[in-house]
Amino acid sequence: MASFVPEVQTVFPRDIVEIADQPIIMPDGCRLSARIWMPKDAASDPVPVILEHLPYRKRDGTVVRDSLTHPWMAGHGYACIRVDMRGNGDSDGLMDDEYTPQELRDACDVIAWAVAQPWCSGTAGMMGISWGGFNSLQVAALAPPALKAIITICSTVDRFADDIHFKGGCLLGENFGWAANMLSYSSRPPDPLIVGDRWRDMWLERLEAMPFLARDWISRQTRDEYWKHGSVCEDFGAIEAAVLSIGGWHDGYRNTISHLVENLDSPVKGIVGPWIHKYPHYAGPEPRIGFLQEAKRWWDRWLKGIDNGADSLPAYRAWLMDSIVPERWVDERPGRWIAEQQWPSATIIDKAFELGDGSLGHAPMSAPVEVRSPVDCGSQAGEYFPFAYGPELPDEQTPDDLKSACFDGDVLDVSLDIVGAPRLVIRARSDKPMAQVAVRLCDLRPDGTSALITMGVLNLTHRNSAESPELLVPGEGFEARVTLDQIAYRIPAGHRLRIAVSTSYWPFIWPAPEHAAVTLEAGRLELPCRTVHADDDECSFEKPVGAAPWRHETLRPSASTRDLETDPATGVITTTIFNDAGENRDLEHGLISGSTTHERWSIHPDDPLSAIAEIRWEQTGGRDGWRTETVAEMAMRCDKDWFFVTGKLVATEQSAEIFDKDWEERIPRRFV
Repeated sequence: MASFVPEVQTVFPRDIVEIADQPIIMPDGCRLSARIWMPKDAASDPVPVILEHLPYRKRDGTVVRDSLTHPWMAGHGYACIRVDMRGNGDSDGLMDDEYTPQELRDACDVIAWAVAQPWCSGTAGMMGISWGGFNSLQVAALAPPALKAIITICSTVDRFADDIHFKGGCLLGENFGWAANMLSYSSRPPDPLIVGDRWRDMWLERLEAMPFLARDWISRQTRDEYWKHGSVCEDFGAIEAAVLSIGGWHDGYRNTISHLVENLDSPVKGIVGPWIHKYPHYAGPEPRIGFLQEAKRWWDRWLKGIDNGADSLPAYRAWLMDSIVPERWVDERPGRWIAEQQWPSATIIDKAFELGDGSLGHAPMSAPVEVRSPVDCGSQAGEYFPFAYGPELPDEQTPDDLKSACFDGDVLDVSLDIVGAPRLVIRARSDKPMAQVAVRLCDLRPDGTSALITMGVLNLTHRNSAESPELLVPGEGFEARVTLDQIAYRIPAGHRLRIAVSTSYWPFIWPAPEHAAVTLEAGRLELPCRTVHADDDECSFEKPVGAAPWRHETLRPSASTRDLETDPATGVITTTIFNDAGENRDLEHGLISGSTTHERWSIHPDDPLSAIAEIRWEQTGGRDGWRTETVAEMAMRCDKDWFFVTGKLVATEQSAEIFDKDWEERIPRRFV
């Protein structure tokens, strides 16, 4: 995918000034480093503040999106504060986990500091995507007095049920993947031009204290207090700020928008486009939207008190996608915008379809169907949250369909608009005490291709409770409900629906400890269908715009590949992913940054205990005459009772090794 730069705007209602490094001292004395954009005349005409609080390094990590976004908003009358969280980037201190009480206290303290400045009008907003979307919600639940509104993008309300760690009680491959990611991200040094001569001491202190997050994240296999912390679904009523929630159908965090719009008592609106894990003014696939104008309208209403109609917008706006030939990447997703004034909407009703003898319709199955998929089923899945590296979207589904039990509907006489979260209720039995199911809703197209509409997974020990799982009794019947991810999708007349059920979904989820057979005795699909047929857009957005893009020199271009290979001698199947983010030099301050990632996910179709994941991250940085590099390597394998996870982190300066640490963890398998 080629990068996209929205229409550039450089003339704004107010001239702006940028502060590259604003120290903000926390109550415990820790110095946080902030980059601030604000109107030049803010001291005489104060403005609200908008905070983005992240571990991803403002100097070289989020610089692309920061350049497009924050100067534009500052030019329209806001002070935008981009803070490096403690222990990251150019801030002091140490970070030991995600979304900790300390992280959230720091955000509240930054807000308190900001609204006390002479250039602030006294109100604050908070925004972010992914990590920043999470902590915006979490800070809003703490209700700091000055925080009046947030914009949360690609986030979650439930850290156990709907994040990168677990899904339906299944251990996500991305749990391990993100732990490797953070081991690499957090290993980089601060910039000597910001922190001075103490940069090496700060770096070594971070490296020595580096948490091995895979251990904690993989070991917590039920929805305990650890996961409940920061899960705002525990008390939606705690959020008093106005919330604009945004997500994309090609992202893993697509369910949050509906949850927030349905459950919050505070002012709330939702927008879902066809996007991956990116801000929607430069995301793909198209259509992109004028996110900055939409955000400004939200901030103007709730931070400045301007009666601009933001509170009377439709509750839920979504891109209803058309059927297309499935590919690993598409530049554009055809469809139309739909708008619901209320959510849940009275225009959406459930249609019921019975699982039959290979059919999906009115007739129930006359005989049980045993499902025992090869454990490599899942190779056609997409990434949990595609991030514009390249071939990351779900591919043509037939190879996985052939390894699943499929139930096909009749050829449709009229189109169906699926809007919401489909649900499959099954009555079944298992021959093992632990088993899992993956359920895919597919679009069988007249050209013979099978396109993924949406999917869901369930660890069957979690069928009744994620807090207190129960082993299955082999041979004994049970009922379970699998909720698929939210979607808005038009399946046209002439197409057919397919439900595909498998007992594995590798490498999206880690396989169960035994190669279980799940026998389906009955099943019913509950499909949310919109009764209002829209041929044209029901709402519209302004065109995407942004401030001047990041000024940089490309030293190495980006690249991405994904390959699937079978070893003819062993039968082991390996997915190999290579992502090169390229290497660039910042033309303002000369900092060089680059990274590469190598991933290998291997498994034998007949052996769930053969699963092996290996990831290697390389980070390069520095300036001419001063170079640093970190290499983070992790591997994971298992037996029936344990997960075995290893890690290694090496840091070099001028090619000389200055740090080397190894981890070796043995984590008990309880219910995964």
